[in-house]
Amino acid sequence: MTLKTSAPLRAEPKKKKKVDPRREQVMKDRLRKKLRKLQKVPPEYIPIEDFVTPVSCMDETRQRSRPRLSFDESDGRALLLKEWSLYKQKQHMDEMKAVEVALEAQREALDELKLESEELYQAALKPDPLLFPFSHEGPAYTPPNSTYEAPDGKYNDITKVYTQ
Repeated sequence: MTLKTSAPLRAEPKKKKKVDPRREQVMKDRLRKKLRKLQKVPPEYIPIEDFVTPVSCMDETRQRSRPRLSFDESDGRALLLKEWSLYKQKQHMDEMKAVEVALEAQREALDELKLESEELYQAALKPDPLLFPFSHEGPAYTPPNSTYEAPDGKYNDITKVYTQ
């Protein structure tokens, strides 16, 4: 058996303070006003001058030295590069061959269609406008006016001037 020395806890929940409904409404109105004020003010952008790289970082002499590679490592990299270029060349050749085979099959099919029916052949040669939708407006019939000065547009100059 152990001896307990803590007193029994008989706590009651805290009573809520009675708040005047008018006062609560006034507080809510104040918060709404503050929110509206904050929404009206546009966010302040950081001046572009802060993005300029310091001159000390643009020093030409600051360059990382390339790590010295062992002969085996450089030889392995060269072989890997050769293997990669051969793989990409083979991939390109396979793609070109597939395109040539498809074009040859298309030519043969068109020749067979021409022998079968001239109207179907002509219809097959027409481009399908629904396949690649394209709209284009040609040049205007009149040349541009050389004396016309294009307007700059309306803008508010809000450039901040920084003085020291």
